[in-house]
Amino acid sequence: MTRPLILALPGNERLAAALANAANMEVGDLTVRRFPDDETYVRLDTAVEGRSVVIVCTLDRPDEKLLPLIFSAAAARDLGAARTGLVAPYLAYMRQDRRFQTGEAITSSHFAQILSVWIDWLVTVDPHLHRRHSLSEIYPMPAAAVHAAQTIAGWIGREVPNPLLIGPDEESRQWVSEVARDANAPHVILQKVRHGDRDVEVRVPDVGRWRGHTPVLVADIVSTGRTMIETISHLNRAGLAAPVCVGVHAVFAGASCDDLKNAGARSIVTCNTIPHVSNAIDISEMLGGPASRLATS
Repeated sequence: MTRPLILALPGNERLAAALANAANMEVGDLTVRRFPDDETYVRLDTAVEGRSVVIVCTLDRPDEKLLPLIFSAAAARDLGAARTGLVAPYLAYMRQDRRFQTGEAITSSHFAQILSVWIDWLVTVDPHLHRRHSLSEIYPMPAAAVHAAQTIAGWIGREVPNPLLIGPDEESRQWVSEVARDANAPHVILQKVRHGDRDVEVRVPDVGRWRGHTPVLVADIVSTGRTMIETISHLNRAGLAAPVCVGVHAVFAGASCDDLKNAGARSIVTCNTIPHVSNAIDISEMLGGPASRLATS
């Protein structure tokens, strides 16, 4: 049986090569460039007829990536690919999943409808589902969401001495407790005590017993970094050590990565779902299984 063929959109080449190695796939050649008038040119330089094609394209800053992705998938289908799937380690347009104000576009559904025209299946990492329970509520094609908690926990166990996982609020408890369990490390959730409408005190439970530990803040998406920055401030006031900040998706809007460093983070580490200098946790192995299964089913 012919191996599935991986095509990497620009900027995704390193992850595509790692995924091909993990899932025994062949890396093909794809040309994407701009015409002088800024329209997109796409050419598939490896034959796809009769083959299962896997397009790798993480979807941070999605508006500039969507048309090259669609044209690549459409060309693969037009040239006779048996199936065309998408590995998007970061999946965009998950925020607006309902109409909050009259006239708003429900962009999570609309984006899913656009992709589903050209893509036969989808694999992503820790999508931010908000009020959804699974991708199947939005995407009509087979879709697999893999979770980075165990991989992150393994990195923490190897790299962080005496770690203490910290959640900034009750909403983070499930995520933080899962990583802490897999890392065999303790965890605490910050407590918010409201003294008035604008007077909120944040406390670290049993702060004295944790002063010999290395705080670790874990988040699925690091965009503005405001939650982590505020949490670092609370930890500093409580007398704890500078924390290690770990994120799955390194969105880092504007200067937020520098802001996080300046706030006192000991180090900033992310998964390679979005290429960034902070990438230190490889997720290609966990993507390989579901991508291979869907590409060959």
